[in-house]
Amino acid sequence: MKKFVLMIIAAFIGGVISVGIYSSFIQNNDVVQVQQSDFPQQFAAQPANFSSSAVVPEEALNFVDAAELTVHTVVHIKTEVTQRTSVYDDFFLEFFGRQHPQYNQPLVATGSGVMITSDGFIVTNNHVVHNADKLEVTLNDKRTYTAEIIGTDPSTDLALIKIDEDNLPFISYGNSDDIRVGEWVLAVGNPFNLTSTVTAGIVSAKARDINILGTNTAIESFIQTDAPVNRGNSGGALVNTQGELIGINAAIASNTGSYTGYSFAIPVNIVKKVVNDFISYGEIQRAYIGVTIRDINSEFANELGLNDLHGVYVVSVVENSSADDAGIHPDDIIISIDGLEINSVSRLLETVGQHNPGDRIMVKLKRDGRMRNEELLLKNRKNTYEVISREEVELTENLGAVFEAVSTDDKQNLGIDYGMQIIELRRGKLMDKGIRKGFIITEIDKKPVRHADDINNLLTNKRGGVLIEGIYPNGQRNYYAIGL
Repeated sequence: MKKFVLMIIAAFIGGVISVGIYSSFIQNNDVVQVQQSDFPQQFAAQPANFSSSAVVPEEALNFVDAAELTVHTVVHIKTEVTQRTSVYDDFFLEFFGRQHPQYNQPLVATGSGVMITSDGFIVTNNHVVHNADKLEVTLNDKRTYTAEIIGTDPSTDLALIKIDEDNLPFISYGNSDDIRVGEWVLAVGNPFNLTSTVTAGIVSAKARDINILGTNTAIESFIQTDAPVNRGNSGGALVNTQGELIGINAAIASNTGSYTGYSFAIPVNIVKKVVNDFISYGEIQRAYIGVTIRDINSEFANELGLNDLHGVYVVSVVENSSADDAGIHPDDIIISIDGLEINSVSRLLETVGQHNPGDRIMVKLKRDGRMRNEELLLKNRKNTYEVISREEVELTENLGAVFEAVSTDDKQNLGIDYGMQIIELRRGKLMDKGIRKGFIITEIDKKPVRHADDINNLLTNKRGGVLIEGIYPNGQRNYYAIGL
């Protein structure tokens, strides 16, 4: 009996001692108990701070308000493209005055769009409306309208269309420069012409260049997210938790055509620039620095003896360009523009692409190990500050080419004094005659071509045959005769 009593007393004393030690340990080490139901909110708001002083609102992961602000601004877009086969169509048109019925069915495609004004301006992807003969827009409340194309920009894969209506819901712009990797976002689209669909994810990367636009003048600096996006969501909205537009969904990373984990959106700061240009000028007013640049990786840094991988490397400078005027040299390294770090070609293109010719930017660069600050007055592709007219763009589209002044290095290497180089080529008068990208036009009808203005002046209102002379970067000279 005595032994039994002694055991109970000993156990009691041991328990008291254990509780005292445990209490002392918690007090001295500030251990915080986290309820399982509270953990997701705390982790989302303060991932690196588990202090007991952290206070996280219960609505930290509540997307309801952001969704309600967005769903009624996203529309469904149906496009019709009439496809013709010239042999059959020409035969039936000539002999019967109509198209062969088998070849008269239009191709139908769908996508999404985002209303940005109350009077019916809608932004979407260029690839959603490209070559469309008919556009039909269905709002989230099922009202349907015929839309017209205001402008398209293949270099950013953006397009602006309009419906004839007032007092429409529209979305507010955010600032894509302010978003951070790890931030929650919503992807909103209307792919099935039902009602707008909302999915959630995080920003997984910024300034992604996935090389899908396929031209040297393309601006690819996508916001990468893991918010699920599928076919038909192209042109839809990427929004932050405040319901502000931060991007236009454009592509997915997939081998099957279905979503497999990553989607890509065009930053809203580029969207704002493109939309404003279409509304104000009817055409994109693209600003250029006038440099050829490349990314800096470890191998290239070792080759040049660089101490770090920050910035982008200037390979060459275009004569009379903004960079040339500001004294930027080949071998310079651009570190930042207007205080924004530049660590990739895509980031530089995105930053400059937000500006118009005539804007001033401050460029921080490194030369021979020393930092410099240079102010640049941006120019257009013709190395002037003038507004590009729609007529000039239509002429360029007719030729199927985009031109850029030849760099000083290329002129020296090729032994020429002037010329305009084709940096982008698609179906048009020049491609049809066998001219290839990279060709440098030096003369048209025996008259020198020194600027883009010369091409426009020599070809505008021209009818009949035209002789184009020039040289390829490998030194091969060629002559082409085209008809206008």
